[in-house]
Formats: sequence, structure tokens, C-alpha cells
Amino acid sequence: MYPASHHALRETFRGLLAGQVCHRSASVFDPLCARIAADLGFEVGILGGSVASLQVLGAPDIALLSLGEFVEQATRIGRVARLPVIADADHGYGNALNVMRCVVELERAGVAAMTLEDTLLPARFEEPLSELISVDEAVGKLRAAQRARQDQSLALIARTHAGVQSLAQVVQRTLAYQAAGADGICLVGVRDFEQLDAIAEGIRVPLMLVTYAGQQHWDEQRLAGRGVRVVVDGHAACLAAIKATYDTLRAQRGLATERETKPAELVAKYSRAEEYLGLAREYMGIIA
Repeated sequence: MYPASHHALRETFRGLLAGQVCHRSASVFDPLCARIAADLGFEVGILGGSVASLQVLGAPDIALLSLGEFVEQATRIGRVARLPVIADADHGYGNALNVMRCVVELERAGVAAMTLEDTLLPARFEEPLSELISVDEAVGKLRAAQRARQDQSLALIARTHAGVQSLAQVVQRTLAYQAAGADGICLVGVRDFEQLDAIAEGIRVPLMLVTYAGQQHWDEQRLAGRGVRVVVDGHAACLAAIKATYDTLRAQRGLATERETKPAELVAKYSRAEEYLGLAREYMGIIA
């Protein structure tokens, strides 16, 4: 009935990282969802920045969400959580000093772990949305996060995008983050097991893999053998909730359904993704 203590949940997550099993995370975007995930037996959940942006702002995942807004949502979930929750902390909401505040606030909110990515957010004028900061700056952010952490059980996971770099660059970054004391490495955009093997070869800390819809099937036993302890399979629960809301309200309104509307189409429409992209093109010179 009552949530576990924040420290206990962090210790539980540490146990998952230290184990030999690969766990698929539940996407938890509000308190009720966190309760459902725990009741169904999920060992870990994740509050994604993209779903938080949808839930709080009704906006796409383009670095519009503030730290305070994200922390508020994490706090609501932390009040009831009976499973460890990973917070997708994006870039730490600024520079290394902002990262320190981010750690303080999310630790207080009750998360068990947080990912810090090396993407340059928000995007610079006339630069791609996938531009990365330097390795040195990313390492500085990670060390600042460690300095700010009060409960040493809180796991700090360094995240990088393997899909926008050469293999050599990914290896350089992951080894640097490991050397800087990251409790784990989160990889986004890994294509296949061959690429994963090459990246994981020199990594001794646990790995976390973020996958996308339509990618190859990732066998959990093979992933576990390569040190992957957590897999994030997107945020299907949030998408399904949006689709169910749309269908229910259409039916209540007495509107006929002409064709099956896909959840991704609804997200794009109601988050006004094209409108935001147009503004980015007009005022930031970004072509995406």
C-alpha cells in the first residue's frame, strides 16, 4: 500500500545493475502508471523527458520543459513508487552547475537513478538537433553530478547517442565516462549486436540500451551477456493512453472513425510538432 523508501529503492536498483539479468523498463509518466507497473511485476520504471513534455506541456521533446516542471512530475511519481524509477534528466538542464542543482532536486524527488546525456540542448542556431558537447564538458557535468549527490546509492548514468557518431567516437566517449566514475552507460541508437559488441568490449560498468519502434528484436539473454541490465523500449504506455483518450472522446462526441489513427500521428498533431518545427526553421535556422 505504501511506497518504499527512496534509499531502499535506490539500493534495489543498484542490485539490478550488479546482477546478471537484463530488465525491460516500464514507461511511467504519472503516479497511477507507476503503481500499475509495480503491480504487474516490473522491476524498474523510467520517466522519460519526452513523455513528461507531453504530459506537462502538451509539447514535443525539444527542450521546452523546465527543470522545475520535470521535478514536479518526478515528485508526484516518487510519492507512490514501489519500484525504482530512472529519471531521464536530458542534459541536466544546463551547464555543470545546473547539473548540480538538477541532481539535488531529483534526488529529493525520490528517483533511483538519472541519465545525463551529452547532447547539446537546446540546439544552437543552424546546428542539428543531434549535436553533442565535447567529451571534456560531458565529463565535467558527470563529476559535478557526483559532487552534488548526497545519497551515494543514487545511480548516475552517462548517456550518449551511438547513432550520430562514428564507432571510434562512441568508444572514446563511453570509456571516458566510465573512467570519470559513471555508475552505468546508456546507449541510444545502437543498430545491432555487432555494434553493441564493439562498444561494450572495454566497458566494465553496467549498460542501459534505449531502443526505438521498428528496430530489430533484442534478445534479452544476449543483451545480458553483453552487460546490458536495462532496456527502454520506448514509451508505448503513454502513446496508448493518448490513443485511448482520442478514441473515447470521438465516440462520446458521436464522430465516426474513417480510418485507424496511429498514436504517433496523434502525438505529432496535438503536440503541434510541425508548428514548433516551423518556428525553429524561421528563428533558429534549423532544418530537421
